[in-house]
Amino acid sequence: MLNSLLSSIKRWRKPAPQPKARIIPRSEHSISRRDISRAALTVMKRLQEAGFEAYIVGGGVRDLLLGGHPKDFDIATDATPEDAKQLFRGSRIVGRRFRILHARIGREVIEVTTFRGHHSNGAEHEAQQSQQGMLLRDNVYGDLASDAARRDFTVNALYYTTRGFAIHDYTGGVTDIEQRQIRMIGDPATRYKEDPVRMLRALRFAAKLDFSIEEHTATPLANLAPLLRNVAPARLFDEVLKLLMGGFGERTFELLRQYQLWPQLFPDNAALLEEPAMLELARLALRNTDARIRADKHVTPAFLFAALLWPGVVVEQRRLMDQGTPAVPALAQAAQKATSSQLAHTALPKRFSLPMREIWDMQLRLPRRNGERAQRLSQHPRFRAAYDFLLLREQCGEIQPGLGTWWTDFQQADEDQRQEMVRRLQQRGGRRRRRPKAAG
Repeated sequence: MLNSLLSSIKRWRKPAPQPKARIIPRSEHSISRRDISRAALTVMKRLQEAGFEAYIVGGGVRDLLLGGHPKDFDIATDATPEDAKQLFRGSRIVGRRFRILHARIGREVIEVTTFRGHHSNGAEHEAQQSQQGMLLRDNVYGDLASDAARRDFTVNALYYTTRGFAIHDYTGGVTDIEQRQIRMIGDPATRYKEDPVRMLRALRFAAKLDFSIEEHTATPLANLAPLLRNVAPARLFDEVLKLLMGGFGERTFELLRQYQLWPQLFPDNAALLEEPAMLELARLALRNTDARIRADKHVTPAFLFAALLWPGVVVEQRRLMDQGTPAVPALAQAAQKATSSQLAHTALPKRFSLPMREIWDMQLRLPRRNGERAQRLSQHPRFRAAYDFLLLREQCGEIQPGLGTWWTDFQQADEDQRQEMVRRLQQRGGRRRRRPKAAG
């Protein structure tokens, strides 16, 4: 009887009041439809004509307010994924933890999400958490106010609608943009436990936007950093690419070290950063990657991972050589150990790990330039990446400079000049057979 009464009281209990939105009219914000993709506008219009609500949400609104030009626009709606799918030919529902719709409009794919509700209100099959508090399933739907409360950071919880062209702000995101700070919605520790990747996102947004991290949002980071071990390595690899290959990798690296998250991603590298040359190598590699991205040049994770995992390779190769292992097999064994160790923390697909190991292997081959070797090496598919890596090693002080200059001159020389450069090497004793030195 008592249990029945309590259940009845709970069922008829007055729901908690929903937060009120601050409505910013068109006259008080800078967003214009001209800066929004036609595909996103088409998706919003089609949802609205079908009787649903539709808003541009998240980074698109944030970046437009900051004067940027977003590449992607996400739509939030009260339509379920199944209802929305009926409106867009060729669309598909993806995701298990939270189902979303990919609506194809021409060549663009717009991500459409249903308003999220509070997971504590969902049935067991709709919302599940691990013992550590991580959300395993989150298909609980709600309204606009609850959706805003379920977003991660206030600057990502802004909603723009073409009905009146207003911005709806439930969490103070506009104020935080004006104050240039990243602030978690709700209790930061609880939200990080729900999804530890939010810790990485906080630092990524701070680095990308050049924002500070609000005090309460920053405080739990170091203590909760070990929760990242509960995240699948494949997901962490994707997050690492966003962190370090978005054009602001060096600043992100410094933030990850400051808040003690770096050892959770690259523990072997973190353990060796007390060596000034190895710390500088990481910074130079990230700085180089940032510059190439800003110049719209090609970048590859293989080169960046080669630099970040190299310190462990050097230490292990030296240890093996001290035990009597020749340089070449010592490097191969050290490379295998470093790669296997990293795979326990982040995935590293073979399309990147194999070129990475070729870059390392070339560090032993680049000093050997006699006869036809220099010409053959210069034609190797990984030569340019290995040469750039050699320059970084010299620049950071890991090895003495000189070899990089030789290879720079060799690439700029004509055929006769190249032959003369090799001949001079041979005259200086380049023909003598020597036991290969360690790559480090």
